Amino acid sequence: MKTHVDYRASSSLVGTVLKYIALALLFPIAVAIFYRESVLPFVTTILVAIAVGTALERLDSEPDLGHREGFLFIGLVWLAVPLLGTLPYLIAGEGTVAHPVNALFESMSGFTTTGATVLGDISFETHSRSMLMWRQLTQWLGGMGIVVLMVAILPQLSVGGAQLVKNEAPGFGIDKLTPHINQTARALWGVYIAFTALACLLYYGLHLTGMAPQMDFYNAIAHALTTMPTGGFSPEARSIEAFSPAVQWMVMPFMIIAGTNFALLWHALHGRPNRLVENAEFRTYLAAMGVLGALVATLLFVGVGLAEIPVEIPPLSGNVEHSARQALFQILSIVTTTGYASMDFNTWSPVTQSILLFAMFLGGSAGSAAGSIKIIRWYVIGRSAGRELFTTVHPEAIRPIRFGDKSLDENTIRGIYVLALSFFAAFALSTLVIFLDAIRTGIPLSSLEAMSVAMATLGNIGPGFGVVGPMDSYLPFSAAAKVYMVFLMWIGRLEILSVLVLLTPSYWRS
Repeated sequence: MKTHVDYRASSSLVGTVLKYIALALLFPIAVAIFYRESVLPFVTTILVAIAVGTALERLDSEPDLGHREGFLFIGLVWLAVPLLGTLPYLIAGEGTVAHPVNALFESMSGFTTTGATVLGDISFETHSRSMLMWRQLTQWLGGMGIVVLMVAILPQLSVGGAQLVKNEAPGFGIDKLTPHINQTARALWGVYIAFTALACLLYYGLHLTGMAPQMDFYNAIAHALTTMPTGGFSPEARSIEAFSPAVQWMVMPFMIIAGTNFALLWHALHGRPNRLVENAEFRTYLAAMGVLGALVATLLFVGVGLAEIPVEIPPLSGNVEHSARQALFQILSIVTTTGYASMDFNTWSPVTQSILLFAMFLGGSAGSAAGSIKIIRWYVIGRSAGRELFTTVHPEAIRPIRFGDKSLDENTIRGIYVLALSFFAAFALSTLVIFLDAIRTGIPLSSLEAMSVAMATLGNIGPGFGVVGPMDSYLPFSAAAKVYMVFLMWIGRLEILSVLVLLTPSYWRS
């Protein structure tokens, strides 16, 4: 029995991951060649990844990941890969991401699919097309999970892979669809790739029909790469507002799909669509978005949902289609943590912004690309609260919490409460830290805006309110605040508990 954490085994496999991630840089290289741009940032990054990866692999020729090493491996992977992702930005030296802290922020935001940005100018005049495509690709790679990808392709992770996948997204993890976890990982990535390709084809199809002049093939690929991972990056400064209403309506079903448990999608694609209807989490997920969307649409339609009316867009008040589209798009984007924007919701009233802040805490389904707390945990918390009320009246009753045809054990329920409590504690602390730093640096930030910043980074959502609105960026914040937000994005992607485990003395003691 091991009596310590074998950091060499964990670090060795991190090296292998870096070498495989380097292959992804071949895509922006192809884009650079097509548009006659420099390939130096990507070629150099590949060489660095191979060199560092090879050096780390030599720490242990036959790495064996135990339970403890698995936690360390996952934590290191989600730090090492974003660090590697900073190199193209730094080597290219284009725009605000030429600064190391900004490059790290953008890379971590990409791989964790947060969608928060520090790009001061999102345009092809400042950034090459290949670099902006690399930015899109980072989100796609992180969406399904780097560890899930590695379990799918690395034979040495086939043993213990189920535990790794569970640790990458603790709580309700990915259902085992096949006898072997590596086959399950491949099946899920297959679903992910298929829907990404479908999104690309349909987006570009709108361009071919003349319904979306700006959605050329480049934009179709770029936005498909960030819709399915619920990422939200866009090579357009105005996000999805830059496109026609037809595009906005087309993006919505793909955001819903991206926030759905991919195991359910796999079953649906294999002739069992009833799994979607029968799933309590999926029904709750759709109902939550429907109710919130209808509420915001009503507020916009009657004219109390806007604080100010932008002159460059048609009025929402009294316009059924426009009000419904804007409300539903933003609710879907926030709940699924995609982070796209079809208009600047900084112009919305505090009432409607408060509804968006509430939506930030919901999250999509477990086993999806979405972040935040997740609908299934709210479902269990609600059922658990109902049980407590019932047993208060009937103290002799035994009433298990059921999800589908399974009864949840008390350890699972307790774990959900611990995660939710940890999440809210981190949110409250981070709101205070960000608010105080804003005061120190002279950034005008209200309490609501500070809460949105904390939630947008911790919940991997992206845009918030005020200076970090959907048409703005996180650039004004201090370097210290950005580093802290990088930490929030990291622990948010790993759902806090996997990181807290590494910080406990008992984890490292023999």
